[in-house]
Amino acid sequence: QVQLVESGGGLVQPGGSLRLSCAASERTFSSAFMGWFRQAPGKEREIVAVINWTGAITYYADSVKGRFAISRDGAKKTVYLQMDSLKPEDTAVYYCASNSRGSDLTRHSAYDYWGPGTQVTVSS
Repeated sequence: QVQLVESGGGLVQPGGSLRLSCAASERTFSSAFMGWFRQAPGKEREIVAVINWTGAITYYADSVKGRFAISRDGAKKTVYLQMDSLKPEDTAVYYCASNSRGSDLTRHSAYDYWGPGTQVTVSS
């Protein structure tokens, strides 16, 4: 059964850090590109970061470059999003998703499976 489950969200002050985790089933993890998206209230879902199955290829949205880092652990079938220097505008529900085709990696419609999401709130 295909399954993605995010964890690690919470409330953090501006300038703080969080690490999100996404546990995946073998079927979604072994050959897919994995992406993190986020959606703030009243806004469209947007790409945050993407990583390929070896971890050698990564992509970051301009808004998070230099602050966020995506990684994956094959043995644990887990994808991580390390978020540093958090800003109030990073507040959103964060989702992980898998893309088996390896194309249109910044478009949420190109992703096959999604986790339920985890809330990240950056506020003082």
